[in-house]
Amino acid sequence: MRQLFLKYRIIVPFLVCALFSTKSFSLQIKDTIVAIKQLQYNATKAIEKEDFIEAVKSLNDANKLAMLPKYRSYKPDVELSIAELYYNLEYFGKAAEQALMAIKSAETYNNDYKLAKVYNLYAVILISTRKYSESKSYLTKADSIYTKLNDQKSKVNTIYGEGLLELQLGNYKAAIENFKLAAKGFKEQELLYQEVAAYSNLADALSLINPETYPNPLIEAKQLIKLVSEISYSQGYSKLLVENHRINSQILIAEKRGAQAEEELKFYLHQKDSLKQIHLKAIERGIQAESAIGDLKETIASQKDDLTKKDKSLFLGKLTGWLSIALILILSLLTLSLYKNNNLRAKANELLQDKNTELQEAKENAEKASQAKALFLSTITHELRTPMYTVTGLTHLLLEEDPKPEQKEHLNSLKFSGEYLLSLINNILDLNKLEANKVEIEKVPFHLKKRIDGVLTALKKSAESKNNTIHYEYDNTLPNEVIGDSLKISQILINLISNSIKFTENGDIWVRVKNAEKNAKKVVVHFEVEDTGDGISKKKQNTIFESFSQGSLQINRKYGGTGLGLSIVKNLLELMGSKIFLESKLGEGSKFWFNINYDIAEDNGLETNLNDIEVVFENTLFDNKTVMIVEDNKINQMITKKILEKKKMVCTVVDNGMDAIKFAKEEDFDIILMDIHMPGISGIEATKKIREFNKTVPIIALTAITIEENLENFYKAGFNEFIPKPFKAEDFFEKINRVLRSNDFLVK
Repeated sequence: MRQLFLKYRIIVPFLVCALFSTKSFSLQIKDTIVAIKQLQYNATKAIEKEDFIEAVKSLNDANKLAMLPKYRSYKPDVELSIAELYYNLEYFGKAAEQALMAIKSAETYNNDYKLAKVYNLYAVILISTRKYSESKSYLTKADSIYTKLNDQKSKVNTIYGEGLLELQLGNYKAAIENFKLAAKGFKEQELLYQEVAAYSNLADALSLINPETYPNPLIEAKQLIKLVSEISYSQGYSKLLVENHRINSQILIAEKRGAQAEEELKFYLHQKDSLKQIHLKAIERGIQAESAIGDLKETIASQKDDLTKKDKSLFLGKLTGWLSIALILILSLLTLSLYKNNNLRAKANELLQDKNTELQEAKENAEKASQAKALFLSTITHELRTPMYTVTGLTHLLLEEDPKPEQKEHLNSLKFSGEYLLSLINNILDLNKLEANKVEIEKVPFHLKKRIDGVLTALKKSAESKNNTIHYEYDNTLPNEVIGDSLKISQILINLISNSIKFTENGDIWVRVKNAEKNAKKVVVHFEVEDTGDGISKKKQNTIFESFSQGSLQINRKYGGTGLGLSIVKNLLELMGSKIFLESKLGEGSKFWFNINYDIAEDNGLETNLNDIEVVFENTLFDNKTVMIVEDNKINQMITKKILEKKKMVCTVVDNGMDAIKFAKEEDFDIILMDIHMPGISGIEATKKIREFNKTVPIIALTAITIEENLENFYKAGFNEFIPKPFKAEDFFEKINRVLRSNDFLVK
């Protein structure tokens, strides 16, 4: 007996240790499974509350546990949850990828229930990517499995998916039936989020269905929207609240309430963009999930410490072999974890690289689109200017031929339309150049008061036509001459005053120019334009300076226009280091104001800007002046020639640059009007050739292209001035007058 006891004295502790180890290991497995399921449940609730960052964290932790060999049978569950997360984040490509992985895992472990769920989810993802036929196939597969399992409760998910498919296909009646059945099923199972989502999609279908095929759909849709809003507010379902605005805009469109629909849709897009930013942060968090290495090391250290304590108490320091085995297992677990973590990091880096590539491509595409837009606008405006020259030129000639009163009225209307179209073309060009950063600010002396006087004189008739009175207040303490860009301030004031004239009738307009601050070298000039017109609502004041923006659709219908003027003003002032301010009340008028810093010009030290010199016309100046018109368009030749001959000028017309060079050598001309785009050599090359043998003859570029940004190059080529087509006859002869006078002065 003693020998038997001695024989088994050592074996018994090993058996006891094995028994406790097995029980402990069994409890550990059970705890890990509970942890995986709890993490999935936490993620599901976080998705419903739109707390996507928390959902990412929970699923990341669950995925780490499910990757361990003992728990791989739970992998389909976790992959399904990850696919649902990406679907709710509207990252459909990644959602589809995860769903396919879940399908593969479910098939591997023969889990029909999970396979049906993932089939159904994959079908819904395919609907979002417009793969409708493939989606229908997976919905059928899911339904077949639920039928086989006799699982009527889960079938409600397939019914909901079929409702989404019918809604996208435009079969609204079928969609309504499916969503009603789905909502009822979700309610019976107390799945509140799914129930409310079904109500939201039901309202969507009702807002789009033809009332002739379904009675009173809009009333029912409004009731559902109200119900969805109440539940979503109480439960924090932000996504469903945002979708309510889109559905409501559809209802307003069906009720023919266009303005309200537009406002509702704008609000929806703004809120949708905010949700998108949250989605992107969550996606980024998923891509850059925290490394599990630190957690694994802590777990391993804890396990090692626990094992050491157990070994000391159970084996009293004698079970070195068990410790060695435990150490090997720990190292193996660490190696496996490191391997898995490296794979996760590699996938995350690959995804980040893909995203960076996509962003770079998007940036390049945007730059190409911007270049294409600029080229298109430049080309199309040139093509528009050429026929516009024909319209305005012929109108001018006909008005000077003493037409009948009724003909004069029609011609004046034609002249107004031509000038309006030209203004529109110029506005588009200005905005395009501002957006492309091609506008430069000049720093030249100019007479400030004369410049503003000229603007008011030009707009006087326009104001009188609407029975408006312009009140002009100019601070005489301002210096006579300042250094800056006179054309830009003219453009800004013309846009602001024209805007006031447009929206004011039988009213008053005040133009105020004040001295805000002044010292020996600098002055801050305060400009104000105030009117008693229609005014602008508070809501619209934030967007009125955006391109193509107007006060409302009603204002656009009443007054017309493109909404470019104030956008140009804002951009020009920002370019000049200033800012536009607005104060307005609807129905009471508006006030715009801004400040500009100018250097003060010395009285005698700087030249006066030629554009500010008042030109006095002497018709005899044009008599018998010889002009060579270089133009390849026959109609333009005829129009330009007739306009000049009205002033008793002698015209010679040539078709191309080579003939222009030839005639310039053979004859003496008082002035040459040179087109730019011509067959053979261009007007620029022809001018350079002429300047080789004739330095004095005035040459004016008469062209439909815009050359302001290359003005210095044109002057270098030898041009004295340029006149854009189409032109006003007054401006045309004013520039010819200036060039002829300048040339006469040089000759003398």
